[in-house]
Amino acid sequence: MGYSKLLVVDDEQAFLSVMQKRLSRRGIDVSLAKSGEEAITEITETRDFDVVILDVRMPGLDGIQVLKEIKKISPQTQVIVLTAHPSFEAALEVTNLGAFAYLIKPCDFEELVTKVLQAAARRRRPPGCLSPVLEQQYFEETR
Repeated sequence: MGYSKLLVVDDEQAFLSVMQKRLSRRGIDVSLAKSGEEAITEITETRDFDVVILDVRMPGLDGIQVLKEIKKISPQTQVIVLTAHPSFEAALEVTNLGAFAYLIKPCDFEELVTKVLQAAARRRRPPGCLSPVLEQQYFEETR
C-alpha cells in the first residue's frame, strides 16, 4: 500500500513518532502535522493525501475545525477522527461533516490500520462504484 498517502495530525509528538514508525512498516507513506494549522497548510499545498488521521483536541484549530477545512479544500480526502475524550455529540458531528470513522484513543492498532486501508480504498474508488455496505462486505471477504 505504499502508493497511499497518509497525514497524521496530533499535538503529541510521541504519538506522531509511534504512528509514523508503525504505519511506515506497513508500507504506508506517512506525513506528520503537529497542529491543525500545519495540517491545513500541508493539505492546501499538496491536496494529495488519501487519508488523514486527525486528533479532536488540539491547541489552536481543533479537529472539528480542521475536518471542516479539509472537506472544503479536498473533499475526497478521507478523515479518521481519533479522540481520547469521546462523546455521542462529537461522533455525530464528525460523521455529519463527512468523517470516514470516529475512533477512541487508545485504539487497537490493527483496527486503525484496517480503517486506513478501507478509507484509502474509498478515496481511490470512482464515484458510484460500490456502496459503502458492499465495499465493507468485499473488504472483509478479501482479507
